[in-house]
Amino acid sequence: MASLEIRNVTKSFGPKVVLRDISFTAQSGEFLALLGPSGCGKTTLLKIISGIEEQDSGSVLIAERDISREPIEKRNIGLVFQNYALFEHMNVFENIAYSLRMRKVAKDEIRDRVVEALETVRLAGYEQRPTIQLSGGEQQRVALARAIVYKPDILLLDEPLSALDRRIREQMQEEVLRIQRETGITTVFVTHDQGEALAMADRILLMNEGEIVEDNLPTEVYLRPRSQFAAEFVGNSNLLSGTYQDGYVIGDGFKIPLEQTFPAGTALTLMIKEENIILCPAGEGMGEGIVTEVFFQGTTMRVTLTNKEIELKIRLLAREGMSIEQGQALGWRVQFVAVFPND
Repeated sequence: MASLEIRNVTKSFGPKVVLRDISFTAQSGEFLALLGPSGCGKTTLLKIISGIEEQDSGSVLIAERDISREPIEKRNIGLVFQNYALFEHMNVFENIAYSLRMRKVAKDEIRDRVVEALETVRLAGYEQRPTIQLSGGEQQRVALARAIVYKPDILLLDEPLSALDRRIREQMQEEVLRIQRETGITTVFVTHDQGEALAMADRILLMNEGEIVEDNLPTEVYLRPRSQFAAEFVGNSNLLSGTYQDGYVIGDGFKIPLEQTFPAGTALTLMIKEENIILCPAGEGMGEGIVTEVFFQGTTMRVTLTNKEIELKIRLLAREGMSIEQGQALGWRVQFVAVFPND
């Protein structure tokens, strides 16, 4: 196991700055998720760590050793691509053994390592299978086996689950996490899927426009975002405007108590996650409204409450929302609200 440190990495393509002075550290055995919208720079950062791209400035260190100018083959990094990049003319054994042959590993050791890697990804006995006959989930496991078979210091995963259907994708999330825990390899996982990042990562690095805007635990990024971008990007949030007064934020049709304090009259933007709103009888909550929409979505129901200019989206467990009807007057209160002073 080895640590990974990125120091002040900057990268441009022509006049476009893709990464702006990026710095972070992944401790040995840690699972980091690089999360952000398309074009935020997360894949470029992964390519710089791997050696596919070269940074304009800054350093990449593994176990405190600067590898910034070393070629890919000297970095001892495992990489799994979105498209798996398996060799279709080779069977499973040869795909996994390929990197070991390039490293001049002895034949007996190659066999033992391939068998061990296949056992780790739960594909024991698949050595002679043609890769083109494997399912998407099985191909992903082979790609993971090939990435870990030479015992890399760092494992890089570039949206490796995005091509799988929902059910297989959820299964593979659990499998990737299990493999990472069993091997203890320091891992950086690139994704634009917030659900994946929240479910799998020890820490989330949320990126936007070439910068890291949040670096925190998944629960903190989700529940207590430090920026308005994070509050909007992670989860489904309601956006309200109000004014601070005597321990409350007061808006059109609501009055919410706050733990933070601000100067009287401060204009505030509130971010309230859909699932952090609790419905109650009209007149008993922090605000109220009329039910204008009810959508059944299987395990959950999405309810819209409207009051003048305010429209709240609320997500409930289906069993809690079955008695709610359109046109009904209800109150609401919040469990947690993120607050940002208006610029």
